[in-house]
Amino acid sequence: MMNRIAVIYQSNYGATRQYAEWIAAELDADLFERKMVTKALLKTYAMIIYGGGLYASGIIGSELVANNPCNHLIVFTVGLADPTQTDYTQIMHRAFRTEARQPQQVFHFRGAIDYAKLGVVHRNLMRLLKTVIASKNQTELTPENQAFLATYGRQVDFKDRATIQPLVAYVRELGMA
Repeated sequence: MMNRIAVIYQSNYGATRQYAEWIAAELDADLFERKMVTKALLKTYAMIIYGGGLYASGIIGSELVANNPCNHLIVFTVGLADPTQTDYTQIMHRAFRTEARQPQQVFHFRGAIDYAKLGVVHRNLMRLLKTVIASKNQTELTPENQAFLATYGRQVDFKDRATIQPLVAYVRELGMA
C-alpha cells in the first residue's frame, strides 16, 4: 500500500522548515528534511509536497524532485519577496527544466531573515545585492527593491501560517487529505 503524503523541505535558517511543519500538521502528512530522503522514498508516496528556500534565484534542494519521478508533486517556495508582486517564472524554469517533471501546483510564501545569523556566503551575497540595488536610479526601483533596501541589515519575519491555506485546500480538493 502506498503512503499518502510526504512533506519534504530544505531550510537553511528555519522559515521553510516552519512552513513544512505547518503543512504536515494540517494534512496529517509525514515530514522529512531533504537530506534524509532517497529517490526510493519518493516512489512510496501518492503525493510529494516539496518546500525549498529561495537563494540566488534558485530553490534549494529542488533537484531531488526535479530529477526524480513523483506521483503527484506540489512545490512551495519561501523567500523574502512579496509573492503578490514577484514573477517566479524564471526561478521555476531553472528548477524544473523538463516538462515531464513539472509540479502540478506551486505556492510561494514569505519567509524571514536575521542578518546577524546569516552565514558568510549568504551575508556577502546580500551585501552584493544591496550594492546592485542601491546603485539603481530611484525611478528604476521596484517595490521589491524598495522593500529590500528598507529591511536590509535588520531582522524581519513575514511568516504567516494562514498563507498555507490555499495549498491545504488544493490538497483536500484532490481528496488526498
